[in-house]
Amino acid sequence: MTLSIENQNKLDEFWAYCVKNQYFNIGYPESADFDYTILERFMRFSINNCGDWAEYCNYLLNSFDFEKEVMEYFADLFKIPFEDSWGYVTNGGTESNMFGCYLGRELFPDGTLYYSKDTHYSVAKIVKLLRIKSQLVDSLPNGEIDYDDLISKIKQDDEKNPIIFANIGTTVRGAIDDISKIQAMIGELGIKREDYYIHADAALSGMILPFVDEPQGFNFADGIDSIGVSGHKMIGSPIPCGIVVAKKRNVDAISVEIDYISAHDKTITGSRNGHTPLMMWCAVKSHSHADFKRRINRSLDLAQHAVQRLQTAGINAWCNKNSITVVFPCPSEAVWKKHCLATSGGQAHLITTAHHLDASKVDALIDDVIKDANGEMIAA
Repeated sequence: MTLSIENQNKLDEFWAYCVKNQYFNIGYPESADFDYTILERFMRFSINNCGDWAEYCNYLLNSFDFEKEVMEYFADLFKIPFEDSWGYVTNGGTESNMFGCYLGRELFPDGTLYYSKDTHYSVAKIVKLLRIKSQLVDSLPNGEIDYDDLISKIKQDDEKNPIIFANIGTTVRGAIDDISKIQAMIGELGIKREDYYIHADAALSGMILPFVDEPQGFNFADGIDSIGVSGHKMIGSPIPCGIVVAKKRNVDAISVEIDYISAHDKTITGSRNGHTPLMMWCAVKSHSHADFKRRINRSLDLAQHAVQRLQTAGINAWCNKNSITVVFPCPSEAVWKKHCLATSGGQAHLITTAHHLDASKVDALIDDVIKDANGEMIAA
């Protein structure tokens, strides 16, 4: 592969840009403290994980053995016996969520999907793609689903088989829906547990809650039917990816036999990236439970540091329990553009992901937010 001098220079400029902005993302939930250089040699191969990692595939360049070990890790992490589970490494949170919603729809073809106003925007796309009935539910001020509105809408629809999209850490406020409360309230309607479905979107918090002392309910032991977590968020990856785990008996119902690869396919996309399972395998094999716990405790401590500094300055900042998402009133455009903040509905947030080894970037942002609140000019 040969490039002109002009195109080589263009790549060199982009390299310098990436190095400069590697740790820019204080407003977005990607961790950048990763090093997968041990895997660079595999970039010369077209590794394609088409089909089911648990079966033989006639396309030999796959990373199925590694993907299986990744799924064993996450089955254990999310409290489901490995033999009772199935899942795979996806292209990201949207595919993981689509897979969960797809399973719910296949179990209950006439069921309605209920999701809150704080749910990730991709769910509205999923609703259209799956052509599934849906109801938008109000949210509480902290970002949790409005439980009373959820039950009201299930009753209003006379829905016998609701499909619940539960947020385990919302995008803007880091809120966690109460799985136990949802089940209890649906039970009071006379709907049996086997007659409805719960998918948990744990894109960021799925790699936080297993490592804290007092986690909210979020896993299979707590009553969910499927769960998605992002690989490029709390774990960290140069390629967006995700992990979805579901109950095997539900997945078996959607399996399709593909003759030309001599395998079954249960996935959304069919051909899948074979490199991201290698990355997730390296991540979970190179970090002990204690290692992940230390990373997460540091991130949680930094979030509390940010809340305290902002509140001390008279700025209404807050953080949900076990969340690294700090919410505060949206500052001026000069501030949110300078620090690449995500803004929504008059609020902004900062996210203390694991590559923040100290408080320097967080403090620099807070300094500007305080100056902005006091009417001072912000240097570019």
